[in-house]
Amino acid sequence: MELKNFKELIAKVQNNDTKKRVAVAAAHDEHTLEAVFKAVNDKLVEPVLIGDKEKIVKILDNLSVNFDENEIIHTSDDTEAAEKTVELINEGKADFIMKGKLQTADLLKAVVNKEKGLRTGSVMSHVAILEIPAYHKLIAVTDGGMMMYPDLEEKKQIIENVVNVFLAMGYESPKVAVLTAVETVNPKMPEAVDADNLKKMNQNGEIKNCIVEGPISVDLTFNKESAKIKGYESPVTGEADILIAPNITTGNIMSKALLEFANGTMAGMIVGAKVPIVLTSRGATTEEKYLSLVLSASSVK
Repeated sequence: MELKNFKELIAKVQNNDTKKRVAVAAAHDEHTLEAVFKAVNDKLVEPVLIGDKEKIVKILDNLSVNFDENEIIHTSDDTEAAEKTVELINEGKADFIMKGKLQTADLLKAVVNKEKGLRTGSVMSHVAILEIPAYHKLIAVTDGGMMMYPDLEEKKQIIENVVNVFLAMGYESPKVAVLTAVETVNPKMPEAVDADNLKKMNQNGEIKNCIVEGPISVDLTFNKESAKIKGYESPVTGEADILIAPNITTGNIMSKALLEFANGTMAGMIVGAKVPIVLTSRGATTEEKYLSLVLSASSVK
């Protein structure tokens, strides 16, 4: 199966038998709560609110949201909110996390805590899913927000992380393009060498449940005619589901350029921990936060 747009993803989550519970850390943020309760109204998630109770109640009143304030878990500061959120996950009282009004570092410190955190042994990476009018289905870009300069083993884990997301969304074998500036192996270009090695790992069964292509340039990834002219044959050409960026700068620029110049819409989250983490920037729109909730709810095992 393939998802053409976020509308199809929303419908898929709505059809789930049970609604996933999102633990909102430092929930006293208007845009965050607006997104959360839009998802609640659309029957996508159930909220667990953690943070400054007085501020949360005031925001909910301003949004005309009816919510039992006795269900709000009050915390005195951001550190306590982050730790309580992680605790709820470990106790099975929530299914995934959303960052509210606190610093990313404060939340991640609790997530990666060696004794009480949510690490799995895998790298934690950022996955952005984009809907672009010029492309016929949803496409992922990773990693443009977490891993700065991943080595070969880290890139392997980044692929495994994002493939798991697609498997959870219902895909059987997503198509992965490991992007470089060229489509040939140039020993002077480490990212091209890595791409070739990742393809070989996929072919010998080290990377499972997907089709990995690389090295491959952006034009050949999206344009079947260009690939035909260059004699580049691959099932990924023109049909890619996942784009693997060589580093965080490339992934970040690519995602933002598609948003700004291709009229794209984005959802994003951190994966590789025990549960997905909605970790949108402070400048993210309510729509992006809402779609990120949908994406995370669809990815919970």
